[in-house]
Amino acid sequence: MITGSAAMVTERASWSERTAGWIRDAMDLELPLFGVCYGHQLMAHAMGGRVDYLPGGREIGTQPIELINDASHDVLTAGLPAVFRAHTTHEQSVLEPPSGSTVLARSTRDPHQLLRYGPSAISTQFHPEFNAEVMRAYVRRKHADMRQEGSDPTGVFKAVAATPMARRLLRHFSRVHGWSHAIG
Repeated sequence: MITGSAAMVTERASWSERTAGWIRDAMDLELPLFGVCYGHQLMAHAMGGRVDYLPGGREIGTQPIELINDASHDVLTAGLPAVFRAHTTHEQSVLEPPSGSTVLARSTRDPHQLLRYGPSAISTQFHPEFNAEVMRAYVRRKHADMRQEGSDPTGVFKAVAATPMARRLLRHFSRVHGWSHAIG
């Protein structure tokens, strides 16, 4: 699992670029990879996609995620509803997915919320590992930034909701690839 980070992919930090090389090697070996947020962006960058700041600024809070394209035929997303809720918090995004990847889901603000790279690799811009309590804590932490950016942190905070389908995606990936039986 390649997790979120306070770093930005566009900074091209040496540790991040080394990790991108590792991702390419892992993809060649078809190792199971699940990227989340920064991990999603870094996987796309590693495979030739373009990452930069999300037009319109930060996406944060509980958002509706819509499945698209081949999602109904994908082993991990076939059992999900056409629209489900997920927690988001990001300033950068995959602006151009890498060649050969498939976009499986989008939000109103981000057309590349979920990418499939091959039989063992998938990434999400949203946070399937967050629960509502974590999302609320994050909104509280970003309150001043959100206000300065012109968004309504109180409204975002009040709209935070449970995201069982997003969490189900992570659990299902873990089961399919034999990672764990204990992800809650």
